[in-house]
Amino acid sequence: MDVLTCVRTRRTVRSFKPDAVPDDIVERVLQAARWAPSSRNQQPWHLIVVRSPETLRKLGSIAASGRFIADSTVAIAMAMEASDRADLDAGRALQQMELVAWSEGLGTCFVGVRDPHQNREIKTLLGIPDAMALITVMPFGYRPDDFQGKGGPRKPLSDMVHVETFGNPYAAGTSGSL
Repeated sequence: MDVLTCVRTRRTVRSFKPDAVPDDIVERVLQAARWAPSSRNQQPWHLIVVRSPETLRKLGSIAASGRFIADSTVAIAMAMEASDRADLDAGRALQQMELVAWSEGLGTCFVGVRDPHQNREIKTLLGIPDAMALITVMPFGYRPDDFQGKGGPRKPLSDMVHVETFGNPYAAGTSGSL
């Protein structure tokens, strides 16, 4: 699948087939994070791969917005070192992981753990040091056969792209506008 098709078709998935995700596919997803760009190439992320059904169930019971973690066969938690661009760097790595997973037939959903109590419980469960920030726990799994992801409408480029200065509208198909 070419990159733009992957970007255009990727959807959030919150239910998974019970089929295990092979190690080589998990490694490709991890490599996607490894090769993600980061500020000054610091690569401040740490990834924790979770396959234990018991731990996945515990994660699902702790994360109020991510109960479906319990239904996955693998999850990857991301913790970050302190960095001046940690949020940006995390987003770049996570997006690359999502796209590689999608290209492999997997689905995932970013699970934010903003509640301090839940965040602390997950960090304790996974042994994440206090000094690190828990960014997410992302469950991965094969999409159900009947998966019909919702792809909401997108604004036209002319509503979000400006040429040379803000307010100078982009006109699709005109080579001189870019």
